[in-house]
Amino acid sequence: MESELRERIRRLLTEHDPAAAHPGEFLRARFDAGLAWVHFPPGLGGLGAPRALQSVVDAELAAAGAPDNDPRRIGIGLGMAAPTILRYGSEEQKQRFLRPLWTGEEVWCQLFSEPGAGSDLAALATRAVREGDGWRVDGQKVWTSSAHTARWAILIARTDPDLPKHRGISYFVCDMTDPGVEVRPLRQITGEAEFNEVFLTGVRIPDAHRLGAVGEGWQVARTTLDNERVAIGGQAMPREGGMAGVVAATWRERPELRTHELHQRLLKAWAGAEVARLAGERLRQQLAVGQPGPEGAAMKLAFAGLAQELSALEVELLGEEGLGYDDWTLRRPELVDFTGREAGYRYLRAKGNSIEGGTSEILRTIIAERVLGLPAEPRTDKDTPWKELPR
Repeated sequence: MESELRERIRRLLTEHDPAAAHPGEFLRARFDAGLAWVHFPPGLGGLGAPRALQSVVDAELAAAGAPDNDPRRIGIGLGMAAPTILRYGSEEQKQRFLRPLWTGEEVWCQLFSEPGAGSDLAALATRAVREGDGWRVDGQKVWTSSAHTARWAILIARTDPDLPKHRGISYFVCDMTDPGVEVRPLRQITGEAEFNEVFLTGVRIPDAHRLGAVGEGWQVARTTLDNERVAIGGQAMPREGGMAGVVAATWRERPELRTHELHQRLLKAWAGAEVARLAGERLRQQLAVGQPGPEGAAMKLAFAGLAQELSALEVELLGEEGLGYDDWTLRRPELVDFTGREAGYRYLRAKGNSIEGGTSEILRTIIAERVLGLPAEPRTDKDTPWKELPR
């Protein structure tokens, strides 16, 4: 299989010279050659090959100077929307959405969280009411990354308030250019507005843009959430990658800042980062033979704790120098850049890591119940119709 893969790469590079081809043209050709995500089925950007072979493709194309699809900019589409569409979408949906999603021609966002539901996502109140061959959606979503740049959104809404909260939800693809979609910036502690609140007023969604059966949206959403946690916390990292490398470099370059107490804390955090890196490698090996499961919650939980620990350590190491950062203005960034910014920014932005992608408290519950097999927390509302729940 690997020899066939390398031959496909050779043909792609011969027919589409990376130095001469337009980046979009090259990426579309790469998708059509089955070299986008090799574990996807033929015709959908893949070859049905083992996921582990993706590293072979990425390495050879990078060495040839081929353009990538800017994965950080389209991370929600790649890490959350695509695996959900692949698993639950119709053939027409897969053909329509996956190619422009992977090439970066269409950015995606996630309309899940709501201001009235908090960490209990299943308590959402956004309503989808059947009208003819489609649905009318009204409600409000919050903490929506990339909503200000997105073309499409994955959306969950309540379609039957008479059922218990987990059973009356359906899952849709929402057109962010619909006139009923209003995106407002949320200014964060960093001074920026990478997140948004989204108001949905009479948004019309055709039934052809529903993923999964009516009322089974929670099951579909769990697939998205499992993939989201892996996307956030399970990325491949070299030793001293990410925040661990940034803080270690500061330690080596600035000996005048060192103290014994900070040294001990750095050693502890460095070891924790290495444990998380190796655990992530094992998780990716498991992914190569199946769908992500609840183990991704542990990776995301570890990532959040390490990011906050390391960013706090860096600020203390730098003292007054670490308190400020440039460009404290209301910016609308397309992506978050932890390693390319100042220590003060990293410290403030890391506070959100234990909220986004599932709060750390919720992740601990998932790990306890679905990984360790501990008794479930009492849930007195699980059989109560949603409309009867206090809000």
